[in-house]
Amino acid sequence: MATGRGGIVIQGEEPAAGVLYLVGTPIGNTGDLSPRARKVLEGASRIACEDTRRSGLLLAGLGIKSKLVSFHQHNQLGRIPQLLEALDAGEAVAVISDAGLPGISDPGEALVAAARAAGRTVICIPGPCAVTTALVSSGLPSGRFCFEGFLPPKGQQRRARLRQLASEERTLVLFEAPHRLVDLLEDVLAELGDRPLQVARELTKRHEQQVGPTVGAALEHFRHTAPIGECTVVLGGAPEAEISRPDDASLRRELAQRVASGLSSSDAARQLAVETGISRRELYALLHQPGPS
Repeated sequence: MATGRGGIVIQGEEPAAGVLYLVGTPIGNTGDLSPRARKVLEGASRIACEDTRRSGLLLAGLGIKSKLVSFHQHNQLGRIPQLLEALDAGEAVAVISDAGLPGISDPGEALVAAARAAGRTVICIPGPCAVTTALVSSGLPSGRFCFEGFLPPKGQQRRARLRQLASEERTLVLFEAPHRLVDLLEDVLAELGDRPLQVARELTKRHEQQVGPTVGAALEHFRHTAPIGECTVVLGGAPEAEISRPDDASLRRELAQRVASGLSSSDAARQLAVETGISRRELYALLHQPGPS
């Protein structure tokens, strides 16, 4: 793969010099690492990771020997310039998270922004992602969804954020640590009500579990069975607000007023149909029905 400043890429051998690769790693099952991801990790000049011990075990198990450098929220300000210098020097740099796709709720996001600003090429090697894995297996609507990551850990701020999300009609996807899961579910129940919900834990692992189908049911389960492992929460969006239909007398008066103002019966019915969602034919018929005596 030939590349340069400006991001023009010609397909060829990977990993290519001077390219930043975001590599998706397994979220549980090591069999989910793609052949392309393995190849990039094997050939990268260095691999930036959140936890060198955890990632070292993963790579050792895959037979991959590469130069690991720590890259996490506590050292990202100093590490990003170093990684950009490595790219400028022609190194192929890979970034991985502890599990899944880097750049989601981790420092990879800031590195990608800095690399783009510096004119470097950034390529994502797709792989497992807890967000979409939990979403599509939940049974909740997945055509439109909203990812909120980790909500604030403190109760007051968490409840305030939930109130901000109360009217969101898209399916919500959240991350939560096991020791805060019950608190989160209690706050969701109090602020948003007993909505459809699935809590996914240990995704892709032997003991993968989906707990639902409602907030109340999941809360009852985890009050008696302590959650283990990182949890991905898929929560049903706010129900669409029901639009109340005006009564026939009100509709008839509104139609009569429009006819009196100069509209034909057909145009008055068509205009009000657009505004109310009631069929034009029904409104036209209503206009010509005798009112109550």
